[in-house]
Order: sequence, then C-alpha cells, then structure tokens
Amino acid sequence: MANKPQTVTKSRAAYTRNHFAALRAYVQRVPAATITRLYFSEDDDGNEATPGWVESFLRRMQAELVELALEHGSSVLADHLKSSAKAHGSAKLTAVTLKMVEQAALLAVAKPEPTHGVGMWFRPLVARRLKEAGIGTLAELVDFCNRRGGSWWRAVPRIGPGRAQRVVSWLRRHEAELRLHVEPDVVLDDPLRASEAEIVTLDTDSRTLVPLERLSLAHELAGANGVNRHSSFPYIRASHDLDAVRAYLHHYRDQPKTLRAYTKEIERFLLWSVTVRRKPLSSLLADDCEAYKDFLRAPAPEFVGPRVSRASGRWKPFATTELSLESQRYAVRALRAAFAWLVNVRYLAGNPWTAVSDPIVVQREDLIKVERALPPTLWQRIRAHIDAQCGREDGAYWRSIRVALLLSGDSGLRREELVNARREAMSPTHHGDDEETVWQLSVVGKRNKQRTVPVSPATIAALTAHWRDRGLEFETARDGPLLSTLFIPRTTRGQKKYADGTALAYHVDGINKMIEWAMRRLIADMSKDLSVDEIKLLAGTSPHAFRHTFGTHAAAEEVPLDVVQRILGHASLQTTSVYVQAEKLRMLREAAAFYRRPKVNDQAG
Repeated sequence: MANKPQTVTKSRAAYTRNHFAALRAYVQRVPAATITRLYFSEDDDGNEATPGWVESFLRRMQAELVELALEHGSSVLADHLKSSAKAHGSAKLTAVTLKMVEQAALLAVAKPEPTHGVGMWFRPLVARRLKEAGIGTLAELVDFCNRRGGSWWRAVPRIGPGRAQRVVSWLRRHEAELRLHVEPDVVLDDPLRASEAEIVTLDTDSRTLVPLERLSLAHELAGANGVNRHSSFPYIRASHDLDAVRAYLHHYRDQPKTLRAYTKEIERFLLWSVTVRRKPLSSLLADDCEAYKDFLRAPAPEFVGPRVSRASGRWKPFATTELSLESQRYAVRALRAAFAWLVNVRYLAGNPWTAVSDPIVVQREDLIKVERALPPTLWQRIRAHIDAQCGREDGAYWRSIRVALLLSGDSGLRREELVNARREAMSPTHHGDDEETVWQLSVVGKRNKQRTVPVSPATIAALTAHWRDRGLEFETARDGPLLSTLFIPRTTRGQKKYADGTALAYHVDGINKMIEWAMRRLIADMSKDLSVDEIKLLAGTSPHAFRHTFGTHAAAEEVPLDVVQRILGHASLQTTSVYVQAEKLRMLREAAAFYRRPKVNDQAG
C-alpha cells in the first residue's frame, strides 16, 4: 500500500512527515477517507491506499509511538499515558499529548534516502505530478532540478512556482541526509523583486516611473508611519507599504494571469500616489481615491508609453490615454479588493475605497468581441495556405502553427489551455456515428474547471505530423505536451534547459509571437487574394480570435448552444449566446430588403 513503513533500527516502523500529518488529522477525528485522499499516494506498484487500510495503519502507528514515548518520554507523560490506557483500554491522544508523544518518539522518524519514492515525502497531488513527469525518487528529483535550473517546474504540469519553491526548500534542508546537492542556480526568482542593481528609490522630488519589482521608496513615502496604519499587531510581516503590497500579490503566485492583472493595477496606483499625490499608499484617504478614479479617465502623458519590456527604460504604467469604462471599473474594483485584504490582515485601519463608487458602465449587448472571428471562407483559405506550407520539407514551424490554430479553431481552446494540453489527457473514443473514432481532450480552464473537448480529425493529422517532427509517434506516445518547441535557444540557459532532450511546452507569450509571425506571413503571401478588410482583420488577429472563430462557426452550423457552451467552458449560456449570429444577420438582411422596397407614398409622389 501507499507509504508503506520502512524497517529501521530496533525493528521500529519509520514514519514520514506525511504519516505524522495524517495521524494529527486522525486524532482530530478527520474521516479516514479524507485522510487517505490528502496524505496517502499510490505506492511504486500503482496500488491505492484504502480508508480501511489507512485507519488500521494509523491505529498501529499511534500504538507504536505511545510505546516509544513510554520508553523515552518523561515520567509525567508516561504516567498520563498509563492512566489513559487503564481508563480506555488504550491511550487516547489529544492534539497536545500527540505533540508530546511525537517529540518523545523522534527515533521513529525516517530519514530521507535518495532511493525513497517522492510519494513518501510529498503530498499526493505533488507526488502524482512528479511521477507523471517521470520523477519517481528523491535522487531523480534532485537530478531533474539540477539539469533544468530554476524553471524546472515548468516541465511538470500543474506544479506551479509556489509548490516548486516548497519542494526545493525541502530538498535543501535535507541535503545532508540525502547526500545530494541542489545546485545554486535552482532558484525561483521572485517576480515581485528585481536584483539590487536594478532597484530605483523614489522620494518626494522624483518623477521616475519604474515597475513594482524595481521600486524602492524613501522613508517619507514608504508608509512606515502612514496615517491609515492599523494600531494593533498586524497579521503580516510588513514594515512598509511595499512589503504589504507584495504580501498581497504573493497570494496569487500560482495564478500568473491574475498576478499580472493585479500587479498592473496596484503598481499604477502606487506610482500615482507617490509621484502625483506625494503620499504613502497607507496615508491615502477617500478624496485621494476619488482623484485617482478621475485620473483613470485620462492618464497623464508622462504615465503613458508604448508596450515595451518591463526592464526597458521606456516602460510606462499605461499604454493608452483612453481607458475604456470597463477598464476603469476593473481598476477600482481591484484596488478596493486589495485594500480590503490589507484591512483584514490589520495592516490598514480602514478601506478608503469603500467610499468610492464604481464608474458607470453601459452593459454591452455583445460581451465578447466576436467580430474578431474569421469568416468561414477566409478561415478555409488560410487553412489551405498553411497546409501547403506544412507540406514543404522545411515546414516544421508551420506544422507547429497548424496545431495551435486547429486546437483553438476546431476545439475552442484558450491560450493557457493550449500550452498546458497534454498527450496523457487525450484519448480516442467510439461515440461518433457508425462507431466513428472521436478523439477527446481533457483540459483545465478558467476558475480551475476541468472540461472535455472534442478534437477534429484534421487536428489529429496535424498533431501526428508535429510529433514526427519531434521524433515521436503521436498515437503510441503516452505523455508529453501536445505542442512543443522544436528549436533549442543558443543561450547557455537554453542549452542547459533542453540538455536532456525532453519536450517543453510553449509559454503563452511564445504562442502570441507564433501567431503574430504567422499572420504577417499570411498577409505577405496571400496579399493578392485578400481584400483590404481581410488584411485588416488578419493584422489584428490574436490567438483568442480562433476560439471566437470556432464559436461563431459552430453556432452558424446550428450546433446546439449548450454543446458549444460545454466545449468553450463558459459559465453561463448567456455568454455563449453572443455567438448566435445567424438570426441577427438574417434580421439585418430582411430589414435591408424591406428598406429597398418601393413605398406607396414614393410611387404616388
């Protein structure tokens, strides 16, 4: 069974950290089924632990620890355990007495060994993800981290930087027992802090604008003595406003998209606070927040600049002087939520944003910009052109592009879902007409909701060609990213990352660049066959446009709306309904025909 005890000195069973956590839960009367799910992963043979086995194991473990405590613990503890056993037949433990027993039974704790399975020391979810990436033992884990450096976790689906940081910290703490060394470059860089050489300190005379990770504030702007600081002991270790802001954003470290969005709003407000109002964030009041709400209507020119790297000296907080009402409302709500958290953790005494109303936004008829979808004829023409490019001997990159477009355009995947799509989450079924094989793919989308989407035959053919470019057979492969990079960067970091030849999925930014490149090439190659409107449409096409393409084409072909909703992963059927353009277009055509008809009064006149 999972986490089976190891035999050590004096024939005592050796217990792992997971076992002790499970026993604490057991003592607190957590159901055995819950304990099994949280703390017991499958063993090396793939056997799952059962609640019955777990309960028996924990009773046995408790008895052995009590025996060790009687042997090695204090006389007071021994007397307490003996009297409890006399009264109840066996020693009954509470959370407090269990802790005393654990301290007295340290001899029973196993030391990690290189050959130990990862499931023995890490939570089942983490262990399962590691095993899926081919990492079975602690030695293999250390080797994997050392070969890939700080970004090792990107090759392990759904681990995330937060869990990865805890894994690396645990390995470093146990280097002596493992007799294995974790290389110094296995560091997960904090996205909210730059190196010391890049830090810029702002004071009341400064006009410089830098991203949050490069920002430092002089004492008068730091907020150590802000007028809105809470007088009681705070729940977070934050001596000034920047520490508090980073503590809030740190909660979203496993949600990169949300982290980017909240970072953008908070750093804009913080920079405005210190360079325009000349106040610390923790000294702002409701009238300051109202002023920033007005500022959002038309950001000052010095706050606006082109989209460039955050490391660039030309970086600015805003990319436009005309924020939409939706963007203004989002900013106000994001800041209100951030300040509410700072109040809840007793860093701030009150939330000035509660006195500020949201910008009034007109509810648009079409919440989704379906006009970005490609018309059926244009979609077919660019697919034919891409197929022609894929047929060339040097068409490997085009074959990668084709996979990306079809997974979005035929299965409705978002960018994040596309880069995280895995071969092990894909399987053939026989639910089509006449037992036709239909492939299905399981993806995890927004709000961490899992759904299953169908995959078209054209996509399967594209995947087969792309996997052959990677030297693999798609149908017989068991795991790996569906879409993988084919070219190894020439940088030292890139060479080290790809040293073992393992396929790595694209980053979402890589998908953006891929589609931008493809659209430029399509416009250049097909310019003679494209209208001006089609060129404009392709020039503004993003990866998400192909998801809209799927939605509009499926609705036009009268695919049931609830089916389209499930494939796209919309929370509401109302959201999906915007794709139903057929009736809308028919209404407009009929109206136009009506307007063209001669009127009785016109003929009489």
